[in-house]
Amino acid sequence: MNTPHVSEILHTRCCIVGGGPAGIMLGLLLARQGVEVLVLEKHADFLRDFRGDTIHPSTLEVMHELGLLDEFLARPHQRTQTVSLVVGGVPLTLGDFSHLPTRCKFIAFMPQWEFLDFLADHAREYPHFKLRMQAEVTDLIEEQGRMAGVRVSTPEGALEVRADLLVAADGRRSVIREKAGLEVLDIGAPMDVLWMRVSKHPSDPSQLLGRIEAGQMLVMIDRGDYWQCAYLIPKGSLERLKQEGLQAFRAKLARVAPFLGDRLEELQSWDDIKLLTVAVDRLKQWYRPGLLCIGDAAHAMSPAGGVGINLAIQDAIATANILGPGLKRGPVGPEQLALVQKRREWPTRMTQRLQVLLQNRLITPVLNSTQPVSPPRLLRWLAQQPLFRRIPARLVGIGFRPEHVR
Repeated sequence: MNTPHVSEILHTRCCIVGGGPAGIMLGLLLARQGVEVLVLEKHADFLRDFRGDTIHPSTLEVMHELGLLDEFLARPHQRTQTVSLVVGGVPLTLGDFSHLPTRCKFIAFMPQWEFLDFLADHAREYPHFKLRMQAEVTDLIEEQGRMAGVRVSTPEGALEVRADLLVAADGRRSVIREKAGLEVLDIGAPMDVLWMRVSKHPSDPSQLLGRIEAGQMLVMIDRGDYWQCAYLIPKGSLERLKQEGLQAFRAKLARVAPFLGDRLEELQSWDDIKLLTVAVDRLKQWYRPGLLCIGDAAHAMSPAGGVGINLAIQDAIATANILGPGLKRGPVGPEQLALVQKRREWPTRMTQRLQVLLQNRLITPVLNSTQPVSPPRLLRWLAQQPLFRRIPARLVGIGFRPEHVR
C-alpha cells in the first residue's frame, strides 16, 4: 500500500482520536493536569443531528466539580425530574430523580453540539490543549509492537501525529479499534431506532414520554419548540417500512401518539427520518501498548436509558485520574492502561446486562406483539410507590460506579 506524502509531523504526549463527549472531556481533564494533548476530530464542526443529548445528574455533578455548572446550565436546555411511560394509554411514572444525592436532581436535555462546544471552549483555556478539526485518522503507526502514532488526512494534506499515548474515542465504528485488531464481543440488539423531529405545541405533554402500543415504541424528548422522537423498529426492518410507504409510517406514529395529529405531515420524505443502527458490544481488551479505547469505541451501548454519553464521560474521568499523573512525566505502560479497563469494565458490564434484560423482557415482546398492550398490575402498583421510583432513577441518573474529578 502506498503511503501518502506527509506534509507535517506532529508530536504530543497524548493524541485523542474523536471529538465526542469522551474525547473532549478527556482532553479537558488532561490539559487541566498539565498534560500536552491533541484531539483529532474528522468533521468540520459538532453540528450533527440526532446525537445523544441526555446529560444525567452524574455528568452535571462533574460539571460542578469542574466549577462550570452554573455557566453550563445557562446554555439552552430542558429538564425532567421524572421518567414516564404511557403503556396502552395508561400513564406510569417509573423514575423520580428528586431524591438523588446530587446537586442537580434532574436530567438536562441539551443538543450534543452545545455540550461539546462548551467543553471545547473551556479546554482551549489551557495552553496544553489543542483541537484539530477536519482531521480524519486513516491508519495506525505501529513500531516495535507499540502503537506510536496515527496517519491523518486533512484539507491541507496528510500528516502524522506521534504520541506517547493514543486514545481511541472515535465511537462505535472506531477506525482505531479495527486497525488495532482488538476483539469485539457482540452482545446484540434486537432493534434499530428511527430519529425524527416533529414540532411541539404548548398544549402538548411536557415530560419525557415513552409511549408503548401493540408493536410500537416511541420515545419523545422535549426540545423546547419541537419533539425529538425515537421510534423503535425490529432490527433490519427499515426497508420493509419504506416499501409500505411514508403515509403508512405516519399512520403508525399517529396511532402511538394521537396528539401529534396532522403535524406528522412535517415528515415530507424518508430524508427527514434518520436511522440509528443499534449495537451493544464491548472489547475483550480495551488496550494495546501505547493505545487505549474508551467510550463507544470500547463499549457500544443501547440507547435505552440514554446512558451512553454519561458512561463515556465516566470513562474519560477514570482515564484522566489513573493515567494523568504518570502521563505528565512520560509514556505509560500496558499495566497502567489495564487499570482503566479494570476500573470501568464492571459498570459497563452491569449497565449492558440491564439493557439486555430490558431488550429481552420489554422491547422484543412489544415489537413482536400484535395484541393490545396494558401494563401488568404489579408494574402499575410499583409505579405508585415513591421508594420504587428511586431505584430506576439511581441506576439511570448515577449508574453503578460514578467517577469524580480529582
